Amino acid sequence: MEQSEATATTLRQRSSFFGSLGPGLITGAADDDPSGIATYSQVGAQFGYSLAWTMLFSYPLMAVTQGISAGIGAVTGQGIARNLRRHYSPWLLRFAVLLLLVANVINIGADLSAMGAALELLIGGPRHWYAILFALICIFLEIFVSYRRYVTVLKWLTLSLLAYVAVVLSVHVPWGAALYGALVPQIVFDSDHAMALVAVLGTTISPYLFFWQAGEEVEEQHRQHRRRLGANSHAAGPELARIRGDTLFGMGFSNLVAIVIIIATAATLHANGITQIQTSSQAAEALRPVAGDFAFAIFAIGIVGTGMLAVPVLAGSAAYAVAEMFRWPEGLDRRPQDAKAFYGVIALATLGGVTLTFVGLDPIRALYWSAVVNGILAAPLMAIMMMIAMNPRIMGHLTLPRWMVFGGVLATAVMALASIGFFVL
Repeated sequence: MEQSEATATTLRQRSSFFGSLGPGLITGAADDDPSGIATYSQVGAQFGYSLAWTMLFSYPLMAVTQGISAGIGAVTGQGIARNLRRHYSPWLLRFAVLLLLVANVINIGADLSAMGAALELLIGGPRHWYAILFALICIFLEIFVSYRRYVTVLKWLTLSLLAYVAVVLSVHVPWGAALYGALVPQIVFDSDHAMALVAVLGTTISPYLFFWQAGEEVEEQHRQHRRRLGANSHAAGPELARIRGDTLFGMGFSNLVAIVIIIATAATLHANGITQIQTSSQAAEALRPVAGDFAFAIFAIGIVGTGMLAVPVLAGSAAYAVAEMFRWPEGLDRRPQDAKAFYGVIALATLGGVTLTFVGLDPIRALYWSAVVNGILAAPLMAIMMMIAMNPRIMGHLTLPRWMVFGGVLATAVMALASIGFFVL
């Protein structure tokens, strides 16, 4: 009897934990989009296991940055762009939103192109039409499916990342060398390593994730009919703890999958002399002769699944920013007729991205370079977030604690130095 009660208690605790996961888990999983998969594949193919350590290095930086963005949304009840509009110069807001739009449209185009190419590898057919189809599906789901159901769909899509765990378990990995590469930093000062570092940091610490997670925390408050934490002090402690757990788990899941991809491509492609993999679909295709049809198919299916998760996050974060800038009604919990401009931005950003696949977006380099663009643009946006989160006029008594100030400043400095190194070396 006591054993059955203990089992029931354990199940309830697990259910409660997974039920508390939301914005952090989805944000982390969306970070492993086709752009990220291409970047990690290129790093594994080109450098073997020697840069696997970058994922452990970036994890605390990524977690603290996303924790800051989530805290801004939860404490103020407003997204990053709306806080900028209320408390800072209009030019700073326009600058931040412009950076976000540039990075997001490039990223959407690169992701949709990769998804189309992956499906072409699996079943044949026209990759450009597949990209259009995926774009239309993402737009339809984001606009016409209720927020509660849509979040559930996104949570289930995070399981597509387990495809890469299956890949690494299906190939031979010299785990001694892999663990050494993951745990012992190997730093080389040259242009190739500098570009790889800024690409890895850019695809793990990406501007669109900041705006998305802040916006989703506001959505969660609306869905649960809660007040913002700044006006509900007694609930701040438990809610901020929930945000920390959600963010740490989501970012940890994201970086674990990234390490798995680096190890898988290092053990197969790099070990067989294949060192140039510029797209995620090319990585999947290259796996077939060295790792077999199973690894190839699972890798390609994962590209499609992660793209279906990431494209709506990219478009949604752009819509939050633009709508907040112009004071439009916004939010995925609103009906389409009540937030026409917000959903219009989602549709235009997605269609703008797919258009790039037809008008000169080089599918060979777009995914890797979109990560580089994100890396270069992230530092100024992170500095802006720090200004918001440290301002007592905005955050009240829930400004950042000292350890988060230190972590946020360190993360911003690392992103800035990586970008400078990319241009200098």
